[in-house]
Amino acid sequence: MLMISVDGMKPEYATHADDYHLKVPFLRSLIAEGAFAEGVEGVWPTSTYPSHTTLLTGVSPAEHGVYNNQEFDPRRKFGDSWYWYAHQIRVPTLWQIAHDAGSSTASVGWPVSVGATAVDFLIPEYWRVFQPTDDLNPSDRNLIADLSRPEGLVREMQVRLGPYLMGNDTSVSADETKTRYAIDILRKHRPRFMTIHLSSLDSVEHAHGPFSAEANRDVEAIDDMLSRLVAAARANDPAAVTVVVSDHGFVPLTAQLNLFIPFIQAGLIEATIDPGTKTATVTDWRAEPWPAGGMAAVMLHDHDDPRTSAQVRDLLRRLAADPKNGIADILEREALSKQGGFPDASFVVVMKPGFYTGGAFNDPLVTDMRGHGGHGFAPSYPEMRSAFFVVGTGISRHRDLGLIDMRQIAPTVAQLLGVTMPTARANPLPVRQ
Repeated sequence: MLMISVDGMKPEYATHADDYHLKVPFLRSLIAEGAFAEGVEGVWPTSTYPSHTTLLTGVSPAEHGVYNNQEFDPRRKFGDSWYWYAHQIRVPTLWQIAHDAGSSTASVGWPVSVGATAVDFLIPEYWRVFQPTDDLNPSDRNLIADLSRPEGLVREMQVRLGPYLMGNDTSVSADETKTRYAIDILRKHRPRFMTIHLSSLDSVEHAHGPFSAEANRDVEAIDDMLSRLVAAARANDPAAVTVVVSDHGFVPLTAQLNLFIPFIQAGLIEATIDPGTKTATVTDWRAEPWPAGGMAAVMLHDHDDPRTSAQVRDLLRRLAADPKNGIADILEREALSKQGGFPDASFVVVMKPGFYTGGAFNDPLVTDMRGHGGHGFAPSYPEMRSAFFVVGTGISRHRDLGLIDMRQIAPTVAQLLGVTMPTARANPLPVRQ
């Protein structure tokens, strides 16, 4: 079983490839030869780390514990820390269930995988510097090597395959490196269950928007990588099954609402701005946004403070009353609990498609974002639908599953592996012949 995530891949890159004149023969073959979804409705928020954890567990973020990409850091003390660590997942993963059943496991670049002891051959996703630059310390290359398992795996591979990634490299050449390393693990170690995360398409769509010329070139390059990965899996076992998924869709952006500014003006956040670097230091806070792209949780320092809660409610309602701010809805705790996201938040600000939540402390309230793309919006928006394809021995050919729930994917993979996920509540998908 090979499970490949193409970050940010909308299903239309395959299901409507002709509309965009895309040269994606492998993605087209998944539709002809396997089962596929017209779209996958995701989780709150439709962001990379919560979604990838749902893909592995079959439950919503409120249950699995990975609520956002970045951890909530109201005083900016964590150094841009993401939910990197597998121990932060509170329910069993496909890795654990397969491993406990006696299957060998492997993973390359999958989010929330650092320290995943149930992965026998592990190259996790982690970085010390968010964007790769020429200023990286050359010894940082030891970082992933030392976090990988078994000991010496990456160092030995680098001798044969060339250097692995440094920093948060989301280029198409980085995806090519991940592919080369994954194929090597498949050939040499023959894991029964393997996960791989390719992230360049997401980066290109953020910079240029979905179905831009740049994004289309990227998905065509990824199509070739997918073909080679599947060929390597089938060389090990002609009966191998491949699942290709994505974590969220994408929408072109028009504007960004900088929520921190009205919170500072209302005295809910006390902050100082360095006039030279423009960096902000939060000295105190009673309520603060936790941005997640197309939505933002609002966290209260004291959950049971009715005065602050009322002040935040009034502030958000005033902001929502102005259509230029792009707010679609404001959810409070009772409504939010039904969505399975941000269980500790007092409010969630849901943006209209195209309006992002920003983190600026001293820009205008609304700034221009035209030419870029984004996600993190409510999963009910059709633009946020992600992809699911499954192909291989015993899988139905050309079966259109329609619109599915992301929480169905993990129990489906488990069923194909011959194991069960006791914590997953959604039913497996009817993908077998």
